[in-house]
Amino acid sequence: MNKLALIFTAALAFVSTNTFASGDATKGKVKSATCMACHGASGNSMVPNFPKIAGQGEGYIFKQLKDFKSGARKDALMAGIVAALSEGDMADLAAYFSKQSVTQGVAKKDANIELAQKLYRGGDKARGVAACMACHGPKGSGIPSANFPSLASQHAAYTAKQLKDFRQVAINAQTDGNAPARTNDGYNMMVEFTKSLNNAEIEALAQYVAGLH
Repeated sequence: MNKLALIFTAALAFVSTNTFASGDATKGKVKSATCMACHGASGNSMVPNFPKIAGQGEGYIFKQLKDFKSGARKDALMAGIVAALSEGDMADLAAYFSKQSVTQGVAKKDANIELAQKLYRGGDKARGVAACMACHGPKGSGIPSANFPSLASQHAAYTAKQLKDFRQVAINAQTDGNAPARTNDGYNMMVEFTKSLNNAEIEALAQYVAGLH
């Protein structure tokens, strides 16, 4: 079975097993005051290093908050923020931000859109790189029911960092290193996807999804 088929199989598994109690968006709005310092009003961050979370999938937001609290996803700032949150709080915040509208992003004029579009839509079979749109959709809207996140209009700087953090897992394995890496992706799909990407491809993809809408 090829990698693309494996991704779809994993997606179906996520859909069938991923359930959580939906939160209360009204309560989440009240609780979101602390989040606005970094993520902006209604989840639209103005700082490129902090992600836009407006319109992100409810289940995905909930999982990331839980992962920050458990340590499955490492971030010192977020660890401090989520430390006092209950699962109910997380569900409420996820419900609130998922219902907000993301502000439209734009790719830089000098971005290598041709390279990025080829990888995003078709992957690279020779290197075992699956097409991004298999999980994130042709317009980057993701698959909320499977916890595959929306990428459309996300800050390019944030997206590039996440891709490099996933790739770092493979680099660490090859070099016996222990540099910070991200490992909280389901079935190691992002770790597998990014291990063959170079910096130019990562930067191009980050710019490309920033302009999707």
